[in-house]
Amino acid sequence: MILLLDTSTPLCKLTLVDGEQWHIDEWQADRTLAKNLLRYMQGQLRHYDKSFADILGIGVYQGPGSFTGLRIGLTVLNTMADSERVPIVGVQGDDWQRVAIQRLMAGENDKIVLPFYGSEAHITTPRK
Repeated sequence: MILLLDTSTPLCKLTLVDGEQWHIDEWQADRTLAKNLLRYMQGQLRHYDKSFADILGIGVYQGPGSFTGLRIGLTVLNTMADSERVPIVGVQGDDWQRVAIQRLMAGENDKIVLPFYGSEAHITTPRK
């Protein structure tokens, strides 16, 4: 099974690809992404009688998008890929899921996916 995840917006998009079957789900994470992302993924896997051990590869949308959403999603998936010893690839663009699957099927592994924000970070000056 291949896990595909996009956390670039408050609407978290998860796709589980099991052979020819694509299971697509969305979750309005808003400010609960960090607290509930693992629970959400585990629940979706359980719904299809799968677990984290069944994941053979991970594809992640690396941006552009929300600084916090991308940072949380990529940290969780990079950690999962390392702990489960599965390949991970990061992809940008509208057809990112297709490209991620192609890269995983070709044996590619980025090992660590870094976010792409689309512009420099906007850092505000402290008021005090």
